[in-house]
Order: sequence, then C-alpha cells, then structure tokens
Amino acid sequence: MKQRYFFPLLFLAILLWVACARIGAPTGGAEDKTPPKVLKTLPANESVHFTGNRIRIYFDEYIQLKDIRKQLIISPPMEYFPEITPSGNAAKYIDIRILDTLKPNTTYTLNFGKSIQDNNEGNPLSFYTYTFSTGSSIDSLTLKGSIKDALALKPDNYVNVMLYEKNEKFSDSIVYKQKPMYVVNTLDSLTTFELTHLKAGSYLLVAMKDKDNNYLFDPKTDKIGFHKQSITIPTDSTFKLSLFKEVPRTVASRPFQSGQQRVSIGYQGTKDSLQVTPIEPLPNHFKWVVEKDPKKDTLWLWFKPKIEDSLKLIVKSSKIDTFKINFRKMKEEKWEIKTSQNSISPTEQEILFSSNIPIASFDKKSIHIINKDSSQVDFSANFIPNTSEVLLKIPVKEGERYKLTALGAFTNFYEQKSDTLQESFTAKRVEDFAKLNISIKDSLSFPIIIELTDKGGNKVLYSQYVEQPSSSYSFPFIKADTYLLRIIEDKNRNKKWDTGNFLLKKQPENIRYFAKEIELRANWEIEQEITFENP
Repeated sequence: MKQRYFFPLLFLAILLWVACARIGAPTGGAEDKTPPKVLKTLPANESVHFTGNRIRIYFDEYIQLKDIRKQLIISPPMEYFPEITPSGNAAKYIDIRILDTLKPNTTYTLNFGKSIQDNNEGNPLSFYTYTFSTGSSIDSLTLKGSIKDALALKPDNYVNVMLYEKNEKFSDSIVYKQKPMYVVNTLDSLTTFELTHLKAGSYLLVAMKDKDNNYLFDPKTDKIGFHKQSITIPTDSTFKLSLFKEVPRTVASRPFQSGQQRVSIGYQGTKDSLQVTPIEPLPNHFKWVVEKDPKKDTLWLWFKPKIEDSLKLIVKSSKIDTFKINFRKMKEEKWEIKTSQNSISPTEQEILFSSNIPIASFDKKSIHIINKDSSQVDFSANFIPNTSEVLLKIPVKEGERYKLTALGAFTNFYEQKSDTLQESFTAKRVEDFAKLNISIKDSLSFPIIIELTDKGGNKVLYSQYVEQPSSSYSFPFIKADTYLLRIIEDKNRNKKWDTGNFLLKKQPENIRYFAKEIELRANWEIEQEITFENP
C-alpha cells in the first residue's frame, strides 16, 4: 500500500511546488516615473568669476536630450548657440562648450526646459537651470507675470518674455535691432513667466512670439506685447502682457496676369490704403473695376476690352510703383453665380448671390418670390455696382414655403446676362431657434461689442453693438450650437476690434472671453450670467 500511493503523492507535491514558483515569479515592478537627478556640475552651479568656456553636468542615470535647440533658453541671449554633446546618444553627462565671448560682470542663466530626459522612460527633468556669473556675485532679483493673446482665446506656445535695459544707448527701436538683456520662454505649456537672476535697474518689458527665433521683432511675422511704462527692479508687482499682431504698412507685390481679362495684385496691410490705376497708352473705350479676392489678400483688376500685348499700372500703397504686365492668351473665365441661404429669424430670410465676375447691374423686377398661395412677396436688396455680391432680405411667415426665380436678373462686367436661377426655402419657426439672455456683472468701458463665436473663437457668428449699459442683453434667434462669448471694449468707437502698435505705444483694444462654452439647443431659452476671470 505504501508503495502504491508513493508516486501519486510525489507527483502532486511537484505540481504544487511549480505552481508556487509561478506565483512568485517577478513581474518587472512599478513603472519608473522618477526624473534624472543632477549629481554634480563643473564648475559648480552659481559659480562666480567664471572665465572658461566649458560646463559639464553629471546625472545619476543615462539621459538623452530632446529638442535642445528649442527648449534651452539662455539669458542673456548668446550670439552663437553653444555646442552641446552628446547629441542623439545616451550618456550620464552633458558637455556644454560656449562659443560666445561672455559679457563682464554678468549673470548667465541656462534653462533647459524639458530637454533633459531619462533614457528609458523619457521622464523629463523639467526646467533645470544652471547659473554662473562672470562677475563677483550672482544677481538674485526676479520679475513675474503672465501672458495672453489680445484676440485669440489661448496664447501661443514658446513666447519669449524679455527685458531691455534702459540706459544711455536705449531707444524705442531697440526691439528691432538688438537682443534683450534678459529672456525667458513660456515653452509649450505655460502662460505665466518668471525672469530670474536680474540686477536692479530700469527696463522695458516685452513679450514676443518670435517666428525666426532671433530675438528681434519683425512686424510681418511676429506678435508682440509690451508694458507701456518702464519697469523698475526690484518690484513686487506682477505684469500681464497682451500679445497682438500689428497691421503691417500696406505694401503691394508685383501684379501678374491671372485670367484672360484679369490682373492680380497681392498685398499686405489694409485694402483701403491701396490704389490701382491703369495708365496710358490704353485701348479705346477701356474700362476697369477693382475687386478683392474673397479668400486672400489680393486685389483683382478686371478690364475690357481684351489686351493683346501689355498694360501699365500705377500702384499706390505706402509707396508708389509703376508696373508693366505682359499678356499671354489664357482660357476665358466661366461665369458662375452661387447662392446661399440664411434664416435670420422666423420673419426674415436672407439669400446671397455670389459671383466670380463683378456684377455690373441687376434687375430687381426680374426676381420673383412667391409663397404657398402663389402670391408675390416683396423684398429689399443690398447691392453696389461692380462688386461680387447681391444680398436679398425677404420678409417671411414662420413655417411657410417659398420659391425664388431670377430670370436673367444679373448682368456682369462683360455685359453677359445670367441664366435662370431658382431657389426654394421654408421659413423657420420660433421653436427652431434658441434664445440667449445675458447679464454682465463686471464693470465695462462702453461702447462694447458682444460677440458669439465658434468654439475656437475664430469665427464671429453673431454680434451686437451696445453703446449704453443695460441690465440684460438678448440674442433672440440663435441657431442650435455651442458658442464662446466675448466682449470687445470699443475704445475708439469705430464698431470693430483694433490691434496695437509698438512704436506708437498703442495697446490693442481689450477683449474679454467668458470662460465657459455656451450650449444652445432649438427651443431653449437660456439666462446666462457673465463674469470674466481676467480683466
């Protein structure tokens, strides 16, 4: 009997032992989330009387550098970016070779942002800073603040915040010509800033979205924000900078033929300060009109009759230029008229006719709008001759169906008549819209413009101009959607938002965004109290 049960019991014991061994097998442990640690630096961090050109930083584990040229911010800026090794390989140290001639008696700060990461998990040693001084002491003063975008809901990433020392060499044009004394960057996640290791003095405070990353202001490409008065350091104050894009001075590019009877003139700046005029010699009975490209900063000059050889133009902007355009044979422009509909309310409908060739005239009597009873409906029209749009405003009854017929109603610049155009639509009902009532609790400078935009704050969908304060403001017929609400304080009373100008020391008009999205559904009436987190 003993021998009979021995081997089965032995087999069972082996199985239990294997199972226990499996349960106790290692699983690899918890994920490493610890960033690298600095063990030592040569020379020591915050060294004084720095005279060399090499720095080495040692770490407790293998590290790698990521986006070092973008992440590393050196204050004051150096003319040449340092040589940093190893590049692309893991190591337990960083070597920095300074290629610049350092300024005397100056504190330098190297902020590595999030560029230093451990080699295995990519955990960043965020905003590690190495500081040294070529003088006998480390400057220790600080300046704090925040940035916002003057127009957009969120500011850009990687914004430079800079200080320019106001000494005997200072001028208002310094931001165009010289690098700042101190700089810090918001990198990819911050809207606040802190400038450190500053010396006492008087400074100009500037923020810049620097596209070329050269610390020089280029109004064509860069955004800028500035504090109007001088900053005296030390200070306990915090500062808020509003970044804006200046309207560049109007400059036209060289005109070119873009159609058989069309010339295109690209420009930067504002359309209203640009004039285009053909000059002699001109063909007999020569006529032209100028219209803006609806999608780009380009003017179109349409002309008749056709020109076989060339045309001279005078283009006046911030300067006066004369251009000669040589013509070649091109495919004739095909005329197209498109329509779009917009239900303003249960009692008003808009229909917009858009043409790719300027409309010289239209015959209102050739447009017929009938209701369900086949009765003629009157309407009003907004039209300026030799432009590309005609807007009809039609009184309607909610829920009723309408039919529009335009029988050769439009004549274009080339004296072509349009084909028959037809549109049908049904007027909306009250319950198809939402109603928004708002009360504003903050103190505002009137007049104001109340705007409802899309969720990104990029497109204005509804607008209301208000000259005097009221207990509430109403948008009675709003399409169901999700909106952002913002308020523009219209300081110069021109009924639009105006940007700033650095040289004129002009700040942009103040815009305040309501922090929450406003969701509106059909047949809803919403009472919304508005307060703004940031003035």
